Amino acid sequence: MAEEGSKLSFFAFGLGLGLAIGVLFAPKSGEETREFIRAKADEGKDYVRRRSDEFRDKTEDALDRGRTAVNRQRENLSAAVEAGKQAYRDAASGRTPEGDQT
Repeated sequence: MAEEGSKLSFFAFGLGLGLAIGVLFAPKSGEETREFIRAKADEGKDYVRRRSDEFRDKTEDALDRGRTAVNRQRENLSAAVEAGKQAYRDAASGRTPEGDQT
C-alpha cells in the first residue's frame, strides 16, 4: 500500500514539475496556456480517480476473501469444539466412539 502512495506522489510531483516548466517556456498565449493547464489538471484528476477506484475494488476483494477465510476457519473451529465436547461426553458416560472395539 505504501508503494501505491509513493507512486502516486511521484506522479503528482512529476505532473506539477512538468506544468511549471511548460508554463515558463511556453510559446503560447495566456489563454492557451491556461486551457492547457486546465486540460492537464483534468487528466490528473481522472488518473487519480481511476487509480482510487482500482484500489478500492482491490481492497474490497481482499476484504471479501479475508471474511470468507475467517468464516471458514470459524466453522472448522466450531466443528472441532463440538467434536471434542461429544468425545468428552462419550468418555464421561462410558460409551466408546463408533467403530471402536475395546
